[in-house]
Amino acid sequence: MDRKMVLSILGAAALGFAGMLLLMPDPIDDGVVRLPWQIDRDELGHTQIFGFTLGETTLDEVRAVFKEEGKLNLFKTVEEPIEFAVEAYFDQIYLERLRADFVITLDVAQARLEAMYDRGLRISQLSSGGKKVKLDPADAEALASQPIRSISYLPKARLDDALITQRFGEPARKLTEPETGIVHWLYPKRGLDIGRDTKGHVVIQYVNLADFPALVAPLDTMAKAEKRPD
Repeated sequence: MDRKMVLSILGAAALGFAGMLLLMPDPIDDGVVRLPWQIDRDELGHTQIFGFTLGETTLDEVRAVFKEEGKLNLFKTVEEPIEFAVEAYFDQIYLERLRADFVITLDVAQARLEAMYDRGLRISQLSSGGKKVKLDPADAEALASQPIRSISYLPKARLDDALITQRFGEPARKLTEPETGIVHWLYPKRGLDIGRDTKGHVVIQYVNLADFPALVAPLDTMAKAEKRPD
């Protein structure tokens, strides 16, 4: 996910999370444990969270659980090397009586995404300088069978340090974004990054262990730049 997009999402997050059981219409209750801190690993080492397995569960299967189609968009970065990513956004999903938004990134080859970008119906400019593309309906339909690569969980809540520690444990380390004050709680052995702003809004990102270095690389770059003498 575009880091500036994450920051804007953090700014919009609000109210209600763990420990606060919310009243809501038609909660998903299918007997599967779908708590944000219940992270497991399959025999191949793939991250399992919310009843989904990263790298295996398809977008169609996620839609079946959420009972929503989600908003599917293709993104293109401006920084070199240019990268493409396709994401499905699900608004106000209730799992285990907890309300949150979800951003599901799909595992699709860059060459295939570039071709879809060229066939896109409408291109929008993002504040970060990147671009968002409305997909051709045929491409959108084809993506439904693709596996998910990562999950970003956006609880409608504010979490304090004590609650994060209680539910997720102590992180291996913490990194702070100097410009925003967002603190990232990093759990490399769990494929987990919890980004928390100064007001307690969070974005929780889940990836497979093999993808964790790429997730953390921009944070390490910022940390090194901050320490570099003038």
